[in-house]
Amino acid sequence: MCSNYRPVTRTDRLLTFFGVERDRDDTPPEVWPLSLAPFIRLHEDGSGNRVVNDGVFGLLPVFAKELAYGRRTYNARSETVDQLASFRDAWKRGQRCVIPVEAIYEPCYESGKAVRWCIQQPGEVPMGVAGVYRQWRGPDGRLLWSFAMLTVNADGHPVFQRMHKPTDEKRMVVILDAAEYDRWLQCAPAEAKSFFRQWAGPLDAFPAPLPPRGAVRPPASADGGGGQLF
Repeated sequence: MCSNYRPVTRTDRLLTFFGVERDRDDTPPEVWPLSLAPFIRLHEDGSGNRVVNDGVFGLLPVFAKELAYGRRTYNARSETVDQLASFRDAWKRGQRCVIPVEAIYEPCYESGKAVRWCIQQPGEVPMGVAGVYRQWRGPDGRLLWSFAMLTVNADGHPVFQRMHKPTDEKRMVVILDAAEYDRWLQCAPAEAKSFFRQWAGPLDAFPAPLPPRGAVRPPASADGGGGQLF
């Protein structure tokens, strides 16, 4: 599972690697559930063009009563995304997205205690993670985009099987090949399930402990607050 990552927010990298233009150029913050971060979807005009929006990391279904619901819906299991009430409407509507990621952070327990590791592609090439999204209207009438990352079982994967507690099920996000972005965004829901597979490409992984808490830059969050929100 992924609850902490560094998004792609620089305009030049979003254009070069994902073919989308963002209206501002940010230094990538660290993202946690309920943080705001970019996600890429198809434009509503039916052109097939991609567009980038900022959304809440944690999908908010229509029945969610508060923003905090997203603290438990930032990952969607590929096995149940079409069944669980939180995700199935977005899945049936074909509301799939690509989440641009510089690096993912996961806990590794090989030392006997949790040590945060960084996982990224060689050469710091960003990753496109498969996700689902939808728009949510809060109690105050405000419209917010929200999204979740899709995950698959990671048994046998050379990197992700090393993460999390030994007793936990091994999971990993669905990483897309860049040549697959358009097909992932445009295909029918039944065909989209063919993307539910482990990433077979190379990954770099190394320890990256969090700095002292007071030194962590608070990520932007949809409720206007900051800090680590869980």
